[in-house]
Parts: sequence; C-alpha cells; structure tokens
Amino acid sequence: MPVYVIADIKVTDDAWVPSYAAAVHDIVHRHGGKYLARSGKVRTLEGAPLDTTLIALLEFPSAEAAEAFAQDPDYAPYAAARQKGSDSRFQMIDDTDLAGTIPYLRKG
Repeated sequence: MPVYVIADIKVTDDAWVPSYAAAVHDIVHRHGGKYLARSGKVRTLEGAPLDTTLIALLEFPSAEAAEAFAQDPDYAPYAAARQKGSDSRFQMIDDTDLAGTIPYLRKG
C-alpha cells in the first residue's frame, strides 16, 4: 500500500540545504520513493499560519520502504544536518479514507 511522507520544515540555518537537496533525492529513489512536491511557496488556506519555510511531499510504495529510507545509514548525516539547521517534522500517512466515503480510496 502506498504511503506519503509530509516533511514540514522551518529552516533556521540553510547551510545544510544544498547538499541535502542534491543527495537525498537519490536515497529516496533507492527505496522506491519519489518526490511529489518540494516547495518553499507555502500558503495557509485555513487556520493560523505556521512558520514553515519548506514542505516536501514524498510517496513510497510501502510503510516499510519509507521507514527503510528514514533509517538508511547513507541518509543519517543528511538527516542530522537538517535536524541541526531546522525545526522539522516528518509525518507518514497511508492512502486510506478514515470515513470510508471517498470511493477511490481504500476504507481506513
């Protein structure tokens, strides 16, 4: 079952960004993942705006693949640099519909 990782990042020191952006894409792909979006153009449509400066949306073929990416030793130094230079949260969701009312999603 596909899963989606939502990376919500507030960059506090952008020194990590160039190397992270250049290298992590390949590590994501190695685990069957792909970026669906990665943008700093964040607009709040509802609720109080957060101080997010970057949101990335990634798709992986399974939760196991996403977790393998997150635990990959090759990713560890990039994750550490990102964590040092940002306030970030990575969340994973699957493709189910909790209410079960959207016909093209699996019932959650």
